[in-house]
Amino acid sequence: MKKIYLLLSALVLSCSTVSAQKFSLSTDLLGYAALGTMNLDASCALSRRWSLVAGIRYNPFSYGSGDEQFQLRQQSYSFGARLWPWHIWSGWWFASKIRYQEYNMGGIMSSETEEGDRLGAGLYSGYTYMLSSHFNIEFGLGLWAGIDRYRRYSCPKCGITVGEGDRGFILPDDVTVSLVYVF
Repeated sequence: MKKIYLLLSALVLSCSTVSAQKFSLSTDLLGYAALGTMNLDASCALSRRWSLVAGIRYNPFSYGSGDEQFQLRQQSYSFGARLWPWHIWSGWWFASKIRYQEYNMGGIMSSETEEGDRLGAGLYSGYTYMLSSHFNIEFGLGLWAGIDRYRRYSCPKCGITVGEGDRGFILPDDVTVSLVYVF
């Protein structure tokens, strides 16, 4: 909870001089299809072409039981900036952000389960379509890369370690269809 508070505090303090129509909250509708991953992004306009964004993703759910258990559990925190070539909250945008993720996933394609921590940075792009003065729909896609400290188990419940270590990664990220509220 402290991480969320610090992330949102940094966003609010950096945007303390802006006025109405300069903040937004969004949720990625496709994120919920990833086994119920809840998510929220808060954005703040710095100027006509720049905004800051802070996000959180959370999924505490496991499905099934015993050897049939599968999960895509995570808690993830991100902070970054967006460049809007035309105007904030509409049209194309390009972004970069840093991200930390604690995860536990497995049992989906095989019985192996992996848990760990990832820290990295990403590049993103997308398009925001204005539905009304307060609602937008947003489409985005990105890649993030960094370091992953992991431990792999032979099954979700047995606890038998079959591998562990540190490795670099490049993963797709933020394949999004988001509903955005601008206030």
